Amino acid sequence: MMDFDWKSIVKTVAPMLGTAIGGPLGGLATRTIAGVLLGDETASEEQIAQAMASATPDQLLALKKADNDFAIKMKELDVDLERISQQDRSSAREREAKTGDSATPRILAIFITLGFFGILGFMVTHNLPETGRDALLVMLGALGTAFTCVIAYYFGSSSGSKNKDASMHLALSKQKT
Repeated sequence: MMDFDWKSIVKTVAPMLGTAIGGPLGGLATRTIAGVLLGDETASEEQIAQAMASATPDQLLALKKADNDFAIKMKELDVDLERISQQDRSSAREREAKTGDSATPRILAIFITLGFFGILGFMVTHNLPETGRDALLVMLGALGTAFTCVIAYYFGSSSGSKNKDASMHLALSKQKT
């Protein structure tokens, strides 16, 4: 079950909570998700993954409502998750500028890209034995996530667009009440 990427499902269903998972508010977001899905805020990530894998439409709707409540609370507290995420990315770029080490990120990006597409190509063109399949799938998943980070580092991410959509949804829901 550990191979199940429950966090990507959360990012789709509940984008504000999904964004918060990877940042300094990750504990709060995870406890909120666990509370909604399992009624137990102390549930482990494995338990959350299992709950996400078998979530009912009602649970997903409750998660969406929790996401809206979370967004409202963050707005009331004047917490800007995108700004926090941007500051995190900026610190990596500042480190690169201060040290003059522009080669390391580029080299890592090249190896991650080649590794991701190399493993993907290998898996598509070869009949994989049962014994090595799981390891290759884990490697492909890790490289896919790293590749997404490389693209976000060099070209930005779509989180700003997702947050804009969430803000518009929040504004519309406030108008209805």
